[in-house]
Amino acid sequence: MENFIQTYLPNVYRMGWSGQAGWGTAIYLTLYMTVISFIIGGLLGLIAGLFLVLTAPGGVLENKIVFWILDKITSIFRAIPFIILLAVLSPFSHLIVGTSIGPNAAIVPLSFAVFAFFARQVQVVLAELDGGVIEAAQASGATFGDLVGVYLREGLPDLIRVTTVTLISLVGETAMAGAVGAGGIGNVAIAYGFNRYNNDVTILATIIIIVLIFAIQFAGDFLTRKLSHK
Repeated sequence: MENFIQTYLPNVYRMGWSGQAGWGTAIYLTLYMTVISFIIGGLLGLIAGLFLVLTAPGGVLENKIVFWILDKITSIFRAIPFIILLAVLSPFSHLIVGTSIGPNAAIVPLSFAVFAFFARQVQVVLAELDGGVIEAAQASGATFGDLVGVYLREGLPDLIRVTTVTLISLVGETAMAGAVGAGGIGNVAIAYGFNRYNNDVTILATIIIIVLIFAIQFAGDFLTRKLSHK
């Protein structure tokens, strides 16, 4: 196998597995940025999406001011292209993590991008839930925590579905994070493949990204089917 790679994929072989530009390092950085950004941005997006539904006109906790603020913040971050968001948030990234380059710096704008995208997805899912279930919970004297639990339980299959979509989008955005020296598979494809005319590197990086996305899609579809009660 090693001889085959060395013969037919010479540039891939030269990059190696470890080291700053190694394949193992690139895969690790892509997964690192994806997971950490989703944990931070996804949690914020889930909370924001939930409160967008709760405080919306006719919502359980109707509040025009809170809804307007959350709606506008979400819309602003959704409207900014990610590559521009990287530049705009560079000073903030430096303030938070002490640097404006590298994977840790990229996590800040990635988290903001995930927050806005996921918040809208969650809002759509929860807004489409059967209102009768929510009204029944209210009529039975459910507390705020109980109502939140009802929303999350009823929307769980669809929440997993939009989580899958968000993660796939996030993997794509990690490629652009290479603009701030974050590394990752996308950066390998451009910096070490395309820019240097190393087609074997570009092709392998593309295949790895495709496999990662298919794995996320498969896991998301599997969990959605298992948890769906519709």
